[in-house]
Amino acid sequence: MSSPIEQAIRQICEEKGLAFESVIDAIQSALAAAYRKDFGDKNSNIEVEFDPATAQSRIFDVKTVVDDMDLAELEKLEEERKARAEALALQIEEARKSGQEIPAISIEDDLGPRFTPKTDIMVSEAQVLKMGAKVGDIIRTEMPTPGEFGRMAAMTAKQVITQKLREAEREVIFSEFKEHEGTMMNGTVQRREGRIVLVDLGRTTGVMRSEDQIPSERYNPGDRIKVFVRQVGLTTKGPEILVSRTSEEMVHTLFEFEIPEVSEGGVEIKGIAREAGSRSKVAVTTSESSIDPIGACIGQRGTRIQTIIAELGGEKIDIVEWSDDPQTFITNALSPAKITHIELHEADKAAFVKVKEDQLSLAIGKGGQNVRLAAKLTGWKINISGDEEKVAEVDEVAKVEEPVVEESVPESASEVASTSTEEPTA
Repeated sequence: MSSPIEQAIRQICEEKGLAFESVIDAIQSALAAAYRKDFGDKNSNIEVEFDPATAQSRIFDVKTVVDDMDLAELEKLEEERKARAEALALQIEEARKSGQEIPAISIEDDLGPRFTPKTDIMVSEAQVLKMGAKVGDIIRTEMPTPGEFGRMAAMTAKQVITQKLREAEREVIFSEFKEHEGTMMNGTVQRREGRIVLVDLGRTTGVMRSEDQIPSERYNPGDRIKVFVRQVGLTTKGPEILVSRTSEEMVHTLFEFEIPEVSEGGVEIKGIAREAGSRSKVAVTTSESSIDPIGACIGQRGTRIQTIIAELGGEKIDIVEWSDDPQTFITNALSPAKITHIELHEADKAAFVKVKEDQLSLAIGKGGQNVRLAAKLTGWKINISGDEEKVAEVDEVAKVEEPVVEESVPESASEVASTSTEEPTA
């Protein structure tokens, strides 16, 4: 039967999801720190072997055997290294005060070998402790085990154990969520801090920044939502999980979840253009003649696409058929507007599209949204004009700011609706 302390260690492992060896390492580090506090000296390199079955410890002073050196000469070398470091610090400080660029200077350690009394022992001394010791050997000298530690040593051990366990738990959480990077997870809205929404993901909390939130959605504590794990990083405060509701990858992942043909590879998503919370355009294609890519995504009576729309908070989704022919693809991307003529300029990657006058506002869309998304989806500049040569230009490449839109209810065929958009950075 295991000892009470071993049972306690295994319970901690189960609660926090830690490896048994990680907790043992934390205990050994804590005991070493406590021993140094009460019984060690500055030149002791203490290591502890802890046996959880018996709750007994063995303490060692560990040294590496190095060549014999002249201590006086070593002291001179250390003083010279210190002088070099002080001169470098002074030079950097003067450059900072004068407003000059701080020079990238390093100290070249060409003064010979260094000797660290805490971790090194000279070969002549090592042979006294162990017959036949040679350079490179590790000398482990067992130290007397104390009956008990003092109060300060016990507090030091407690702090070390707490810190080591926290670091181990952070590493486990980071490794776990790093595997989920680029996937979608279920979460619960925890609370809002300023413009940031914190989402409970189980063992940790995800951060949803303002740019990752859909403007039309309201996130109330306790709401269950799906989020896309955009990035997982490790900071000084622990793992940081950035989640998003606005990424195009979330739409792609929802299609894979809800549409078997997409997850199995029968239908391929070639591109997604999205304005989160408002509308998305998804280009699909298939290499199998027996599959209708658009029909497969919509589902019987629209059941599949309606599930995705509901998950995105009512965001409209246009599914268009992808084509390697730019003229066909642009025509599909501008749907539901009917195109009468397209002229392509390959050099500028610009398309000049003509539609009937009654289709002009439909092709442009509310606030220029339809043509803006089409330009983003196809990667072409799109210039739209009516049959009367009244041009509404949309420049996909030039879009960085919000699109400038001028629309009015046409009173005559001579009125012009113009909109511009810029191609997103790839």
